[in-house]
Amino acid sequence: MSHPPFGRSTGQETCFHGRHIQPQIFAGLDGSNWGLDGYLARDGYKALRKILTEGWTPDQVIAEVKTSALRGRGGAGFPTGLKWSFMPRQFPGQKYLVCNSDEGEPGTFKDRDILRFNPHAVIEGMTIAAFAMGISVGYNYIHGEIFEDYERFEEALRQARAAGFLGDNILGSDFSFQLHASHGFGAYICGEETALLESLEGKKGQPRFKPPFPASFGLYGKPTTINNTETFAAVPWIIRNGGQAYLEVGKPNNGGTKIYSVSGDVQRPGNYEVPMGTPFAKLLELAGGMREGRQLKAVIPGGSSAPVLPANIMMDCTMDYDSIAKAGSMLGSGAVIVLNDTRCMVKSLMRLSYFYQHESCGQCTPCREGTGWLYRVVHRIENGQGRMEDLDLLGSVSDNIAGRTICALGDAAAMPVKSFIKHFRSEFEHHITHKACLVPAYV
Repeated sequence: MSHPPFGRSTGQETCFHGRHIQPQIFAGLDGSNWGLDGYLARDGYKALRKILTEGWTPDQVIAEVKTSALRGRGGAGFPTGLKWSFMPRQFPGQKYLVCNSDEGEPGTFKDRDILRFNPHAVIEGMTIAAFAMGISVGYNYIHGEIFEDYERFEEALRQARAAGFLGDNILGSDFSFQLHASHGFGAYICGEETALLESLEGKKGQPRFKPPFPASFGLYGKPTTINNTETFAAVPWIIRNGGQAYLEVGKPNNGGTKIYSVSGDVQRPGNYEVPMGTPFAKLLELAGGMREGRQLKAVIPGGSSAPVLPANIMMDCTMDYDSIAKAGSMLGSGAVIVLNDTRCMVKSLMRLSYFYQHESCGQCTPCREGTGWLYRVVHRIENGQGRMEDLDLLGSVSDNIAGRTICALGDAAAMPVKSFIKHFRSEFEHHITHKACLVPAYV
């Protein structure tokens, strides 16, 4: 079933498609009905009303989310219901709920569209989560480079408070929840959950050592649960329709729909909401196929930090956590970067390596120094100054970064390097031996 575009995303057409189902997060949106009235017309806040008026217990909510097999949509794919169960509900002091809307992964642009076109789904999802974990205060940390979306979310918060869906004694119940928006500063590292917490506290956004984990020592040293924007937005549908119904939309261990940000060399870049487990070939078809009739060369399936996969492997994959992991990469945030046969893989890797060098917070020596090494070595190969031993050097530097840093940015910088060389080594060797690109039609 096809649905018309509901809006624009960074100048690209944004469409949402379902496989014999309505999309769950973007169903019925046309770009003009983002406000409270439009949300209520789409059964908005029925899930919240259901749990507050039908006597649901927190355990029932968590059980329903566990049944749904909803996994974190920010990149890690950790089971959401299990994560919620870690929160010590009987903790006597303040606890916090945090939404990670710090969308800074290159190739990812889904969360900003959720905030722009369906902000009340995030508010309702967070309020239900707060009920399930006995939390009274929450924050949505929004990426610093999408200020218009931050302002829209603030307006949605005002609408929800005025209508009684937020604040004290929500819908006449004894449950109260205060939700606030916080505007970030555009640092990629603040997408890491503990760096986000540091930034929320007004400090420099640098990752913390773990343990302790946020569930026991999070915001202001209190128990905290952090989920991604898309994760929270999926919760109201689950409560309205049941966890089993959500699970059946996707596949075992990968319930529901997923929004994929498809960019690169396709006819219609944009966000596509499809069931988990949809074949990559089908997703590529929905995006209009390859641009200008070119051949598919490679795909980065989960944002710039995911290992690249060549076309022959990717075309056999389905879009879910388990299939992509089995193929040797990660589903990550769902940012699908498509590369055609005119793309130089050395130059593509050089651009990625520059990004991670630039965005390293500098706290860990392996990442601070290693990302610089990776960029400089790939840069000299691209510019005809490489040596054959540089390929082993890149592997060695990557191995000395991965697993040796406080957060996963070091791994995110290292994994693309190793995968690019593994699958496209001949292009790197050609740059070294011929001082020129192997791809004659590079644009």
